[in-house]
Amino acid sequence: MKATQCDKVLEYMRTFGSITQLEALSDIGCMRLASRINDLRAQSIAIGVRMKTGKKRDGGKTTFAEYYLIEED
Repeated sequence: MKATQCDKVLEYMRTFGSITQLEALSDIGCMRLASRINDLRAQSIAIGVRMKTGKKRDGGKTTFAEYYLIEED
């Protein structure tokens, strides 16, 4: 069975702890990470989000989302 993008996003978060849009695009070829996160949440998978700040190529600031699995006790 071929892995879906949701499967790949979930496995990536389990392996690396979190995922950003840039990582999703470059590492697993997923262009619509927020949609895949919503799909996973619809499957009752607990996913949190942290807003991060980084630098753009021109030196300005940008804000982006970093998604992570919420550990359930």
